[in-house]
Amino acid sequence: MSATKPAPVEEAATAPGRPVGGAGEGPRRKHGKGGTLNVFSGAFLVLWVVMAAGPLVWVMVNSLRESGEITGNPFGWPSALSLENFANAWSEANIGTYTLNSLIVLAGSLPGTMLLGSMAAYVIARYTFPGNRVVYLLFAGGMMFPIILAVVPLFFVMDNFSLLDTRHGLIIAYIAYSLPFTTFFMTSFFRTLPGSVAEAATIDGASHSRIFFQVMLPMAKPGLISIGIFNFLGQWNQYFLPLALNSTDEDKALLTQGLAELSVNQGYQGDWGALFAGLTIAMLPILVVYMVFQRQVQEGLTAGAVK
Repeated sequence: MSATKPAPVEEAATAPGRPVGGAGEGPRRKHGKGGTLNVFSGAFLVLWVVMAAGPLVWVMVNSLRESGEITGNPFGWPSALSLENFANAWSEANIGTYTLNSLIVLAGSLPGTMLLGSMAAYVIARYTFPGNRVVYLLFAGGMMFPIILAVVPLFFVMDNFSLLDTRHGLIIAYIAYSLPFTTFFMTSFFRTLPGSVAEAATIDGASHSRIFFQVMLPMAKPGLISIGIFNFLGQWNQYFLPLALNSTDEDKALLTQGLAELSVNQGYQGDWGALFAGLTIAMLPILVVYMVFQRQVQEGLTAGAVK
C-alpha cells in the first residue's frame, strides 16, 4: 500500500515578508499619489519663485544695459557690464539727493514708531486699567481706516502747525500712520512673554521704566525686528503721504517722488537705463535688510503666533 502524499503548499502564500494577494497595492498606490502631489507642489513653488524674483532680476539686469539695448531687446542680457546708468541716475537724475532725504526721514520715523508702539503695546498687554480694551480696539481700528480719507484734514492740521514741506512733519505723519499696526502686533507679542521675569525685577526694586527697557524690551527683540522690517518697507516705499504733504523740490522730495518724476521724464528723454538703475537703488536697501534679518523675522512671526 502506498502512502498518499499531502498536497504541496504554495510558497508564495507562506513566504515571510511577502504580502498576500493585493495587500501591497494600497501603499504603492498611496505613495504614487503622494509623489504626484509633491511634483505639483514643487512645480507651483518654482513658478511662484519665478513670478516673485523674475521682475527683480529683470530690473537689475536692465540697469546694467544701455538704453538702446533695452528698447531693442527688453529681455536680453547686457553685452558689456557698465555702471554708467547708476552714475547718471545718482547725479543727473538726483537720485542721490532723493535717497538721502528718504534716509533722513526714515531715521526719525522708524525709531519713533518702534519706541512709541512698543511702549503702548507693553502697557496694554501687561497692565490692567479702565479702558484697556477700548484703547486696544482703537489701535486695531486705526489699521482699518484708509489714509486717503484722512489726508484732507491732515493737510490742514499740518498747515496750521507749519509742518507742510518739512522733514519733521513727514516724520510725525509716518509715525502716526505706522503706529496702529505696530501696537497691535507688539501687544500680541508681549502677551506671550513670561511675566515671572518682570515680577522678579519688581521684587528686586526695579522701576517700571527700567523693567521695560532693560528686561522686557530685550526679550521682545524678535518681535521688534519683525515689525521693524515691515515698517521699514512701508515707510521706505510710501508715496501717497509725501505726495500730499511734501514739496516736489529736489532738495525736499523723497526717493519715491524722484522715481515717479524720473519715470515721467522717460517719455521725453528715453534714458531707460537710468530709470532701471534708480529702481535698483531703491530696491537694494530692502533686499539687504531682509536678507540680513530673515531668520529673526521668521522667529518673530512664529513666536508671536504661538503662546
